[in-house]
Amino acid sequence: NTSSKTIVYKVSYDIKVDEYISLLSKTSLGERRHVNDIQCMNGVLKNSNLNLSAWIENNLVGVSRSVTDYYFCCYLSDLAVSEKFPKYGIGKKLIDLTAEQLQPNCTVLLLAAHQAIGYYPKIGFYQHSDAWVKKSS
Repeated sequence: NTSSKTIVYKVSYDIKVDEYISLLSKTSLGERRHVNDIQCMNGVLKNSNLNLSAWIENNLVGVSRSVTDYYFCCYLSDLAVSEKFPKYGIGKKLIDLTAEQLQPNCTVLLLAAHQAIGYYPKIGFYQHSDAWVKKSS
């Protein structure tokens, strides 16, 4: 119950890799990330240049992890909220705070997990038909 607990949001706070992995493991995103590869997870955190986090009683409960130039585009790579705290607006708040760090007219882009496709239109995103994806080999 978060009604009696304060959610603290932090911008560019140094999230420890074990906290990050623990959070991802409590979300559906953990299934799609290399949570057992510490080197990869360290690299993901180190090389993202805009990370926001949500905390309840010093426990990481949400992350918005992005790569951005701050002016043209911001790729929101991870939006993860602990499944212990659904429907408290943590994900939307993290996205709003991410957007506040950007210059006006900077576009926020993301790839939605299948189960989250219905979420993003509700918070102001629209689907773009001209996106392309290629994974490195």
